[in-house]
Amino acid sequence: MIKNAFISVIFQEKKEENKGSAEFQIFSFTNKIRKLTSHLELHRKDYLSQRGLRKILGKRQRLLSYLSKKDRVRYKKLISQLDIRESKNR
Repeated sequence: MIKNAFISVIFQEKKEENKGSAEFQIFSFTNKIRKLTSHLELHRKDYLSQRGLRKILGKRQRLLSYLSKKDRVRYKKLISQLDIRESKNR
């Protein structure tokens, strides 16, 4: 949960400005993913939450793919800030 606090400090000023930007959406999906992951560690058989997690992962992956095609510099910066792995090229 310490990562969530750190990430929210980074994007504190961006929340009011750009809620529709790809970076903000990826940031919010990442926070949701981390919360659901910690929930699923306690409740392993919560299949509806597992399905929700897979859907959010897919949305974040599509946004990351879009951002990497449009602006590679912003993509690299966002990945390093959020501490997530770079996506595989298909």
